[in-house]
Amino acid sequence: MMNFLKIEQGTAGRVVPPTGFTARLTLITAAAMAFLAVFALALSLATNRLAHRWADALARTATVRISAPEDQMQTQVDAVLKVLGETPGISDYKALDDDQMLKLLKPWFGSDLPVDTLPLPRLVEITESGQGIDVEGLRLRLQAEAPGAVLDDHTRWRRPLVQAAGRLRMLGLVSLVLIGGAMAGMITLAAQAALAANGQVIRTLRLVGARDQFIARAFVRRFTARGLAGAMIGTLLGMAAVAMLPDASPAGAFLTGLGFTGAGWFWPLLIPVLAAVVAYGATQFAAMRMLKGIR
Repeated sequence: MMNFLKIEQGTAGRVVPPTGFTARLTLITAAAMAFLAVFALALSLATNRLAHRWADALARTATVRISAPEDQMQTQVDAVLKVLGETPGISDYKALDDDQMLKLLKPWFGSDLPVDTLPLPRLVEITESGQGIDVEGLRLRLQAEAPGAVLDDHTRWRRPLVQAAGRLRMLGLVSLVLIGGAMAGMITLAAQAALAANGQVIRTLRLVGARDQFIARAFVRRFTARGLAGAMIGTLLGMAAVAMLPDASPAGAFLTGLGFTGAGWFWPLLIPVLAAVVAYGATQFAAMRMLKGIR
């Protein structure tokens, strides 16, 4: 009997059946996990874009709310406008009129809100320049010049947005890790089933001199190729599904902005590569573990 049997690299792949339950399981698992991974990645990127857009929109704006008796309202508005005109770091400011107030409150109260009969505060919108403003200094001066004026620099709005974006982004990353783990587990089970089904073939190969590393390589190559092929199919289907989602709306609704933009469309193309790496590692682990138990 020969001490060692040399088999061509292409012949080594024949150790693993090209069709059957394990082949379908690996392909379907890789495709499904890649499909879900595309949406998890789209969620992370969309959350990041939305948070940056909202934070940037609020970062350079502030609002002065003026609450005063009706006979003193215009006096305090004029005092606020005078203070703002003398404050460095402000590029633009304007007091909102009744029509603008109605437009601002319409999403909550409808278009029939009687603005002229309600004791609503007056709002002054501020746009900062690149150098920014001294918030505390401006707040103190407003208190002195117009006691009914309150400065809101939108910090309380920006902080929750940044925190929510960070948590959603982390959720997306955790989802990607869980998807990769589930894929590794399923491919490991498929590889173990294939190895167990080919136990007699493995014993025969050992009798003619084949080493465990050679046998494992045959399984690893086949299952890695299956994982890559399935992940490519799932990624393409996922990208097509994401492309059919509604575009981002001017109102900034979150679900309408779920997707990829520009160079972001290249990120999903990394998913098949990562899936192949996961399939390689899972099959290598399963093969070496199973071969130790086959005697």
